[in-house]
Amino acid sequence: MNGNLGWGIAGVLLGGLLNGSFVAPMKRLHAWKWENSWFVYSVSGLLLVPWLVALAVVPELGAIFVQTSGGTLLKVLLFGFGWGVGSVLFGLGVSRMGLSVGYGIILGLIAPIGTFLPLVVLHPERLWTRQGLALVIGTLIVIGGIVLCAAAGGIRERAVKPAAEGAARSGYGTGLLICILAGIFSPMLNFAFVFGEELQQRALAAGAGTAMASNAIWSLCLTAGFIANAGYAAILLRRNGTWRLFSPDKAPAGHWIGGSLMGIICFASFMTYGSGATALGDLGGIVGWPLFMAMSLITSNLLGLLTGEWAGAPKKAYLYSLAGIGLLIVAITIISRGNA
Repeated sequence: MNGNLGWGIAGVLLGGLLNGSFVAPMKRLHAWKWENSWFVYSVSGLLLVPWLVALAVVPELGAIFVQTSGGTLLKVLLFGFGWGVGSVLFGLGVSRMGLSVGYGIILGLIAPIGTFLPLVVLHPERLWTRQGLALVIGTLIVIGGIVLCAAAGGIRERAVKPAAEGAARSGYGTGLLICILAGIFSPMLNFAFVFGEELQQRALAAGAGTAMASNAIWSLCLTAGFIANAGYAAILLRRNGTWRLFSPDKAPAGHWIGGSLMGIICFASFMTYGSGATALGDLGGIVGWPLFMAMSLITSNLLGLLTGEWAGAPKKAYLYSLAGIGLLIVAITIISRGNA
């Protein structure tokens, strides 16, 4: 395995690790509701930090945007906003359908759509190579791992919160539609990265480092995603009257740090993924996506176990979770060796 490939895979997997853990600080923000934490996360991780980093590491950023074709800019913005919508729908879908069904549908769509649509559109001839075959097999195994992990979560939820299953069944048709839409919109983050390559190339030409050039894409993409995420959080803040929880007498200063840390970790996951995918070559954003998704799910499951979320869960849930994580590790190995 050459140096670039090794770093590329390591970068993508590190990005997945960060992505799977960025919500962990939310568990400590007891004085806030979900919308308070999500609003602060959106401002820091999807707006402020991406632009500060992009301005610091990409020379002549404004000129790059001016020189880039309108079609590329529009794709990045539209896909970024689509990802933001998918992020909101993800939360709504899981809350309506329950963890097992919601995760199974949503992540089961995110992995293959984010992988195969860019491959078929941009590099259809590579589908029938050794690399393409490894990608197909690995992605199918990722889907299997996702299904097992989601099933494990469902068993846990029914054991710990028996009422959740009945709540999940109410409004099944609406919940199913939301989950499908979440699975369609969420991979648009990767579409923005793959189809925004012109921005990355112009950043490289302007003198940006190879590992940092993708920040020209993320600054635009995540700003569009910020509109959807922060907008929905703002609607809830107004509807639930929870703007007041931002006042100094309601929330400790540590809550602002925790909410901002969520955003910083989330952005770091995208930036690291972009750096690793770039090192993987012209199929980096395609090959890296299932690895990124697999590592995110492995991390979130292990963190849930370490923080006591699985307390009281039956043995069957643990076995399903371990089997799912095992399949995800197998998939990572297959896809990585297929690109060696």
